[in-house]
Amino acid sequence: MVASFDQRLFPFERNYFDRGDGVRMHYVDEGQGPPVVCVHGNPTWSFYYRNVVTALMADHRVIAPDHVGMGLSDKPGGDRYGYALKDRVDDFEKFINFMDLTKPLALVVHDWGGMIALAWAVRHPSRVAKLVILNTAAFPLPEDKKFPWALALTRTPVGSLLVRGLNAFSWTATRVAMTHNAMPAEVRRAYTAPYDSWANRIATLRFVQDIPLRLGAPGFDIIQETAANLHKLAAVPMLIGWGGRDFVFDDAFLRVWQRNFPTAEVLYFADAGHYVLEDAALELIPRIAAFIRND
Repeated sequence: MVASFDQRLFPFERNYFDRGDGVRMHYVDEGQGPPVVCVHGNPTWSFYYRNVVTALMADHRVIAPDHVGMGLSDKPGGDRYGYALKDRVDDFEKFINFMDLTKPLALVVHDWGGMIALAWAVRHPSRVAKLVILNTAAFPLPEDKKFPWALALTRTPVGSLLVRGLNAFSWTATRVAMTHNAMPAEVRRAYTAPYDSWANRIATLRFVQDIPLRLGAPGFDIIQETAANLHKLAAVPMLIGWGGRDFVFDDAFLRVWQRNFPTAEVLYFADAGHYVLEDAALELIPRIAAFIRND
């Protein structure tokens, strides 16, 4: 159960995938046609892609899973689930296999969803038809980027208390991750609803604690492997939708994407923040839909 929010904002059937150990992942699965898989990060959930689902479901099969501990998925304690990058990548591989997607798919990724989904994609490049990149990374912290102080604080004991005790990470994101438009109150409630207790906020904390920053850190090998193999996706059509006022995934990250994929189409929204799908929705979502539909 999660706190109540306006279900009219998320009018999709609820589906569940059992990882095999009784821990279930929720996912959206709407429409018929070529598959589009949308992968969220932290502290969002599949709700982030609700308007993408609506825009494409008439002629595409649009799928949006919730990571374990996030959204409408189960939120097990740390004794039942590792909450590490390796677990996330393994989950995504199992989920894609479970969905039995036989045709090459389009990936739409944001925040940590990029690292998770592209770790899978570089291992299966022939199964990727298109890529939509939204303020995310699939490589180590750029050399000209400092780790943000707000995230560093979250990794301290005080930050842990703020995140799990006061829902500081999810609550704050609904106010600072949009810099061009203000997020409506009912949308803020939907974003924070899954994280309504100390127990239900485990993933929003562990995602930040698990960020691998240096050689030897758990998961850094996955980041290195993914970065080293991004070239395998060079022939995949790519659309980059970027919010220029994201204080985490800022232009330093965008420059790395452009160096790796110089032919990618870039939609740059100078006044938009981290939640670029919310902040630039009127312009970005139709462009994503057109890009996905364009053969």
